Amino acid sequence: MRHFALCAIGRDRPGIVSALTEVLLRHGLNVEDSQMTILRGHFTMMLILAAAGDVHDGDLRADLDRTGRQLGLEALSLDDVTGVDAAPQPSPTHVVTVYGVDHPGIVHAITAALSDCGVNITDLNTRLVSDDADDLYAMMLEIALPAGLSSEALEGLLEASRREQDVEIAIREVERELDLEPEER
Repeated sequence: MRHFALCAIGRDRPGIVSALTEVLLRHGLNVEDSQMTILRGHFTMMLILAAAGDVHDGDLRADLDRTGRQLGLEALSLDDVTGVDAAPQPSPTHVVTVYGVDHPGIVHAITAALSDCGVNITDLNTRLVSDDADDLYAMMLEIALPAGLSSEALEGLLEASRREQDVEIAIREVERELDLEPEER
């Protein structure tokens, strides 16, 4: 099976997902994984697509480009991806939240510290929140701790980044839904 990555960015408005997925459907592509959100007024989407049969790249790209122009998209890319694995992905074990006055370097400092500890980031979101005084930067990361690293140890390892970036960092364990059997009556 052949896989593609499709990325699109454009000024937010209704109909972007519908128009692009219509093109994908006409070409026999299936959306396997997706992430879509609005970032500062721009709709962004990233898709992993599967093609069961033959896909004519030229026609697909031409149809996507035409639709992208009609939608006024600012960026659209389609690329082959290899090594797409259907095996289970790492499950997040903890959520890290970071808050502080906005300045360059927060994302890099925190993600570098996590990388140095062997922590896998499974999801990362940031938001800039304005108020009357300073802009507050908020970052939330879902992470998978490696075996042998506790959240308490991770807190200690992030302390230098917390001080250097002058941010607040909180770590909490992801709550798992319990698979409870209904009581017998």
